[in-house]
Amino acid sequence: MAGPVKHDGWAGPNGVKPPRRPFRWRHLVWAIIYPGRHQHMVPTVSGMLLIGLSLGVGTAAYNASNNILFITLALLLACLILSGVLSWLNFSRLRWRLLFPPAARAEQPVPITLELANDKRLLPTYGLECLLSARPIGDAAPAAPQTTFTARGKDVKAILQRPNQVVENRLRQHGRIDPSDLLTLDWPWVPAKRGQWEIELIAVGSLFPFGFFHKRLGARLRRMITVWPAPIDYQRDAAFGGHASGQAARLARAGQGGDLHALRRYAAGDSHRLIHWKASARSGRLLVRQFAAEATERHELHFPTDAAWWPREEQFEKAVRLAATLAEELFHAGRLHRVELGAGPPRPIRHVRDLEAILDELAVCSRRDESGAPVPARANLRSVITFKPEGTTGVCAYIDGKPAATA
Repeated sequence: MAGPVKHDGWAGPNGVKPPRRPFRWRHLVWAIIYPGRHQHMVPTVSGMLLIGLSLGVGTAAYNASNNILFITLALLLACLILSGVLSWLNFSRLRWRLLFPPAARAEQPVPITLELANDKRLLPTYGLECLLSARPIGDAAPAAPQTTFTARGKDVKAILQRPNQVVENRLRQHGRIDPSDLLTLDWPWVPAKRGQWEIELIAVGSLFPFGFFHKRLGARLRRMITVWPAPIDYQRDAAFGGHASGQAARLARAGQGGDLHALRRYAAGDSHRLIHWKASARSGRLLVRQFAAEATERHELHFPTDAAWWPREEQFEKAVRLAATLAEELFHAGRLHRVELGAGPPRPIRHVRDLEAILDELAVCSRRDESGAPVPARANLRSVITFKPEGTTGVCAYIDGKPAATA
């Protein structure tokens, strides 16, 4: 059997659904004697005891020339061979794939779904155990190998106390997968931080049928997921509330505002309360009132990523969460006009995909040296939201220089 093959999200010992080919005994025997790459079969404790018992019985049978001992040896060896053959058949024509949303949010459950498909015609699949892992992908290059003989004691202690950010989980199959059937296993994974994560199906193993051997296939199925910043609780100040409720502009367009904009002919679906009866009587046809719409003043969000602006990493992380939270709230309220991240150009926010693109960038942004970057010229600086450190741990958002939100 060949190594794992990826196609349309599916992977496995046979990759995609393989075409049927005529059965040959030599193919079966060769696959059992010389298995494919990334396949491991390790004897368990009971398997080691069975192998040791077989060696003891075999030695006694040859020394004593006893037929009963030879029959016993044959039965023990038959159990070992049958266990290996059934284990190989259990993994035959098996496929798997990972399903999850394209984007997630930090500190919130993400549904990771593993689908297992059994393409065999007659035999079901039993007792699978799948090992999955989630690993954050950093921008920094891997550290060079070092020895602990020349390192200082406090450096070794810091390395040992460094938290392991790789999350692993084992999903076990309950029941069986019938021929030509599909089974789904769910993992409610909670990412610890924002950024790019790699979800990997490391291996698929099983103790089927007797538990003498643990057969494992290296899946090597990797998928990428973007984790957005987690929402943050913040305190809204007077400046933010004033912009939200008090500064509204009247636009000369149709809408549901309080000022009368024009009269138009009645159309099916219009409310009878909007009918202007006096004008309708003068014109001889039904006319309805059309009001002006109220347009709330829209904001422009500027988020700096300069390392000199954010000397503390924890404040920068809190500022990223606050910026993402405000961007979503303003967008859903129809008050977000443009967003500028770092030294990049301002980008208009018109659709949900524009907001998602901003959240994707906030998920992977980091502090950078932007001292030499040119400052773009702006004609209108009203309703601009900026972010600054507040004390040693806090972050404050300003609107036109006035405090608006504090986290």
